[in-house]
Amino acid sequence: QVQLVESGGGLVQPGGSLKLSCAASGFPFSLYTVKWYRQAPGKEREWIASISNVSSIQMYYADSVKGRFTISKDNAKSTLYLQMNNLKPEDTAVYYCNVNRGGHDYWGQGTQVTVST
Repeated sequence: QVQLVESGGGLVQPGGSLKLSCAASGFPFSLYTVKWYRQAPGKEREWIASISNVSSIQMYYADSVKGRFTISKDNAKSTLYLQMNNLKPEDTAVYYCNVNRGGHDYWGQGTQVTVST
């Protein structure tokens, strides 16, 4: 019953910004750590950011995006966000949201981000 639906991707120029969304359903969203991953062509899926549950909210970032990306969530809307600033061509990838529930990883369908002139 867990469902994750990403949106907000698109084509942007280097230095531009995008805000991704992930609409979640089928589980108590506020009680779980949720994460963003990305996968570029020819590369393994890479973890980029996490946000912890409502009682002790902490954000964590991969070095590749630290200082440029911001993860956040709206528990009332069961929605995860990723604000991406100062985008670089190497940020081009399919971006996925993720939650681990009961020892199983759940993924959305992904949203394409392309950074190019």
